[in-house]
Amino acid sequence: MFRHWTFLLLSVAAFTPALILAEDAKPDPWEKTISQYEEQDKKSPPPKDAVVFVGSSTIRLWNLKESFPDLATINRGFGGSQYGDITRFVKRIITAYQPRAIVLYSGDNDLTSKSPEKAAADFGEVIKAIRADLPETPIYVLAVKPSISRWKIVEKGREANRLIEEQCKSGKNMTFLPVEKLMLGADGEPRAELYQKDGLHMSPAGYKLWNELLLPKIETK
Repeated sequence: MFRHWTFLLLSVAAFTPALILAEDAKPDPWEKTISQYEEQDKKSPPPKDAVVFVGSSTIRLWNLKESFPDLATINRGFGGSQYGDITRFVKRIITAYQPRAIVLYSGDNDLTSKSPEKAAADFGEVIKAIRADLPETPIYVLAVKPSISRWKIVEKGREANRLIEEQCKSGKNMTFLPVEKLMLGADGEPRAELYQKDGLHMSPAGYKLWNELLLPKIETK
């Protein structure tokens, strides 16, 4: 019996590292998207001295050429991502371009599963990673937007925005851009015309508001 249990224990001990290695080897869910961007860059080199936009689907769906026809822009949004995902790819989708400015948007995906404090802490890690290579580059941070489909977590968004804005105020060359008042109607709730049918992603009217908010800031740099 003793030999039997010894054999079992040794077998489990030998197999456990393999399980850990298998877990560690699990591919990053965004690696394919980031690699596709890199392949795209090889075929068609992105503009130099551009403004790079990074974040979740709110960024990915933004028609930058139409919104900012006179600016060199690079869109590196990846839908469904959170601030923690951006941190892992900062060198590949931000600092690699040596941009003249950076626009960040994330947060509403984060808050479906994280506290405002965690979302703000993850934002801080993104900034730390950027500043390691780009200590002076202007960073424009769009506040977590309110939305119809996620209205029940609006207070979490407000607290995350407060914490993120504090970091922007204490950081160098960082501008926090509040969006909530622009996107709410007289009843204090999200304006339906600013959203797509899903009540989450923005309509052209929503992007028009953001274009008008952001463009004067970028043009002054």
